[in-house]
Amino acid sequence: MRGHIILSHGSGSGPEASKISALAARAEAQGWRTQRPDFRAHDDGGYAHAVAPRVAQLRTAIAACATPPVLVGSSMGAFASALASLAAPVAALFLLATPPAVPGSGQALALRAGVPTLLVHGWRDELCPVDAVQAFAASHRLPLLLLDDDHRLLASMEMITAQFDTLLGALA
Repeated sequence: MRGHIILSHGSGSGPEASKISALAARAEAQGWRTQRPDFRAHDDGGYAHAVAPRVAQLRTAIAACATPPVLVGSSMGAFASALASLAAPVAALFLLATPPAVPGSGQALALRAGVPTLLVHGWRDELCPVDAVQAFAASHRLPLLLLDDDHRLLASMEMITAQFDTLLGALA
């Protein structure tokens, strides 16, 4: 086994979500162990109230790993993954359709310095404005892949999986 990957779904979704499932299958085919926590119970109280329990659940999952895992997240899953990386060692972050903040949560997007990170975002993201993500990437000097897609990024899965393969290859 190459290592461990924790894949986090977005709000209104689940562990079997299209992007998360596709990336998990891709990683498993390359010899990685994957884990897909179910955060749906936290989402009933709304976005702002879901952040802290999602981050806490991720930190517990990270602590159970023998080595620092790769965190993959989509939307709220990306936001929580980034925040979880602040307090726990992770090998890398692969963040899709990441909100720069979750209104009402009192938290803005942040991540641990020095962690290899790739942001993937849609030019036409209707939920998370591209300008804010570009500003975050620029202020942290992070690679940002912008695709001609919307928030769900489903039309870009071929490009996303290719980038994911590149990241996993660099870590292997």
